[in-house]
Amino acid sequence: MSDQKHIYIGLGSNVGDRLSYLQLAIDSIHYEVGSVLKISSCYQTPAMGFEGDAFINACIEVRTCLSAELVLSKLLQIEEQHGRKRFDDGQYHARTLDLDVLFYENEIIENQILSVPHPRLEQRRFVLQPLNDIAPDLIHPIQKESISTLLDFCQDQSPIEKRKESLQNPLQRFDFSAFNFIAIEGNIGAGKSSLTQMMAEDFNAKPIFERFADNPFLPKFYKDKERYAFALEMSFLADRYQQISDDLSQLDLFKDFIIADYDVFKSLIFSKITLQEDEFLLYRTLFYQVYKDIKRPDLYVYLHQNIDRLQQNIKKRGRNYERNLESDYLDKIHFGYLDFIKNNPQFKVKIIDISDRDFIENRHDYLWLLQHIQD
Repeated sequence: MSDQKHIYIGLGSNVGDRLSYLQLAIDSIHYEVGSVLKISSCYQTPAMGFEGDAFINACIEVRTCLSAELVLSKLLQIEEQHGRKRFDDGQYHARTLDLDVLFYENEIIENQILSVPHPRLEQRRFVLQPLNDIAPDLIHPIQKESISTLLDFCQDQSPIEKRKESLQNPLQRFDFSAFNFIAIEGNIGAGKSSLTQMMAEDFNAKPIFERFADNPFLPKFYKDKERYAFALEMSFLADRYQQISDDLSQLDLFKDFIIADYDVFKSLIFSKITLQEDEFLLYRTLFYQVYKDIKRPDLYVYLHQNIDRLQQNIKKRGRNYERNLESDYLDKIHFGYLDFIKNNPQFKVKIIDISDRDFIENRHDYLWLLQHIQD
């Protein structure tokens, strides 16, 4: 999964229905750039550097996997799509939208197309005031001062008026309030952990991630399946039960929103594939003694990927012990999940085919997936 960067964008408009233009900008940023995490209040300030109608300004915090240069390119496209006209006379002009990259994490970027942090923002109250709403403790990497301190000592005395109107976060249009506990499942390499992380960050959920990296039997199993299968499955069952019990016991299942990248039932799915028949019968008996005490998810999301895409994803993440996984093994896992879903009608299940989607790298695919989970 690409590193997610926290960035801050300044928005302004002084033409037409200014608030509508700002909302259109936020909607477009949500769709093209990344998840909008925070939105400031709106502030009205006079035009600076030219005669024109007053601006309405705001700032937003966004999480994105795009480079700073690509973010700038997207913002320029959004400005143009919503009627921004540019002139070559070197003068300031009225504009439907003015979108600026203020900060890109704590990086200092200076090239032909981009200067970050945005030049002279510490001298502009119309930037500092809304930015202080959402990031008062953010440290300017050049000035070495927090936004709140920069605002306190700002020499700009231009009048500024806080508006009563507010802008809406497009993420609020997704509603998962019907669920307290969602389990994301799928084959090896389907993207379960990535989706869990992304949704947890966007919707303030408590994530639960399966612990597998430290399992001493896993590398041994991939080298000698028959010898280590039972030990592997028993250790996974014990660890999954312990983890999900410990994590859920610390949460309020009626108030907290929880997303896990596994459901404990996967232990039975994998064990049926890996174990000899007599071992599986013993394992199944032990499994149901454990499973009866475990909280079931309110929604079970199964991400279906075709085998070719799974193998590409597995190769990309580069775990040595997974590099020789055979298609037949992945097929058996897939049909094991389908058999579980078919034979457990009490589960609320969403099967979503993402074989032609890349929700990790493609923002549009991620939003498409969220919509399908909600629907």
